[in-house]
Amino acid sequence: MPESKPVIGYVLKMYPRFSETFIVSEILAREARGEQVVIFSLRPCTDARFHPELARVQAPVIHVPRPSSASRLWEMLTPEAGPHLEELLRHRPDDAAQAVQVAKLAAEHGVTHLHAHFATLASTVARLAGKISGLPWSMTTHAKDIFHESVVEEDLRKKFADAHHAITISRYNLDNLCSRFPEAAERIRLVYNGLELARFPFQPERAPELTLLGVGRLVEKKGFYLLVDAVRVLRSRGLNVTAEIAGDGPLREELQDRIDAVGLRDAVTLLGPLTQAEVAELLGTRRLFVAPFVVGSDGNADGLPTVLLEAMARGIPCVAGDVTAVGEVVITGRTGWLVPSGDADRLAEAIEDALHTDTTELVANARRLVEGNFDSRHQAATLAQLQNH
Repeated sequence: MPESKPVIGYVLKMYPRFSETFIVSEILAREARGEQVVIFSLRPCTDARFHPELARVQAPVIHVPRPSSASRLWEMLTPEAGPHLEELLRHRPDDAAQAVQVAKLAAEHGVTHLHAHFATLASTVARLAGKISGLPWSMTTHAKDIFHESVVEEDLRKKFADAHHAITISRYNLDNLCSRFPEAAERIRLVYNGLELARFPFQPERAPELTLLGVGRLVEKKGFYLLVDAVRVLRSRGLNVTAEIAGDGPLREELQDRIDAVGLRDAVTLLGPLTQAEVAELLGTRRLFVAPFVVGSDGNADGLPTVLLEAMARGIPCVAGDVTAVGEVVITGRTGWLVPSGDADRLAEAIEDALHTDTTELVANARRLVEGNFDSRHQAATLAQLQNH
């Protein structure tokens, strides 16, 4: 009798999510290899816009129910959960109930391995579901889920101890986690997020206009206020630069107020949320990509943002703030300009230098680096190897 093919159950807090394009790329790459995927979404989607790539995902999406009352919670506890009741009761009722449901649904869909993104809610549910079902489970850790001030070390320790393996998306993360959890170091692996490179063709030719581009959620760690300040500094020096910032988020109004306060309403434009295809088009036409990352007041920082890799793939020169793993890809003099985080003057200097530099060799180096390390096909093959090891 032929051996049945593995089925990977992706446990995600919310699917689809407009800002998590890297998860869609990963699933598409795994499906392209012939792997079967089922997606378990723990929360209803609240995003109003979607990337067209979602239409290519073949995996069924199952929205996992949550208990509406204490009595409903007990109704959701299946017999298989009995031996794990003590463990389940140590968690929030929602998490416990959804873990039971994921275990039940995984059995119904023939899932052979559970995988969660982020070491927070999704991994909590995947870990418990793995215990109930007896299925191996794994997780990918990113940034906020391991660096934010709210992270509970003992919770992370349990997850690393119980996981079949754990993935993290940068060498910076790997070194940090292995030093914090040395007992789990053998199970933590570096696997960079991948890009579908065919969707990001190399286009190094640029128009002469001094157009700067920033892309990301309008939150503290993106540091877009520094881009506004850098534009002010550069225009005071006589450089007629303009900037566009694509994205949305809680700091939109505050950022617009800052733009208005320094008299840059005609020079800095907030574009709002754009699809990945729309962003790719901007990356192929604007003069310089600026990512002034900072570490937030709550310890939150970017890991290795997908849009930075997309920019390098497209051939736009990049200036980026030196936080966490950014220096693994943006190397001053080789692939871009890496500047001290939080320093608007140094950011302005790097932008001015980039605008006056022949970047032909630099952007070619950046493209080669992305091709060598961030191809989603290689990522999918590595994930399959780890899962089957």
